[in-house]
Amino acid sequence: MTPKEVLEKWIRFFNEADSENIAELYAENAVNHQVANEPVIGKDAIREMFEREFGSAEMVCIPENIFEDGEWAILEWKDPKEMRGCGFFHVKEGKIVFQRGYWDKLSFHRLYDIPLSIH
Repeated sequence: MTPKEVLEKWIRFFNEADSENIAELYAENAVNHQVANEPVIGKDAIREMFEREFGSAEMVCIPENIFEDGEWAILEWKDPKEMRGCGFFHVKEGKIVFQRGYWDKLSFHRLYDIPLSIH
C-alpha cells in the first residue's frame, strides 16, 4: 500500500473507533507522537492508547487535505466541533513506522468535557 492508501485506511478505522484494525497499520516498533503528549512506542502500546482514547471521547476525523510525498502521508483534519489539526505519517513497506500529530489539547478537553490531568 502507498502511504496515502495506508492513511485512508487509518482514517476509516479511526472513525469506526476500531483500535484493533488501526493498530495493525503500525509496524511492531512504531512511534506515535502526538506532540501534546509523550510518544507512544510499539504497536501494542499504540493499540492500548487508541482503546483509551476511543473510550473517552467520540472522535471523528474529517480529512480536509491529504498529501503524499515519498514515504510520507500528511493529513490536515477537522472534527464536527471544528477542532483542527494535522498529522504526519511515515510509512515503510505498507506500515506506519512513525506518526506525529499537532492539535490543541486544551481545546480538545474543553470541547469534549474531559478533565485535564496534571502530572
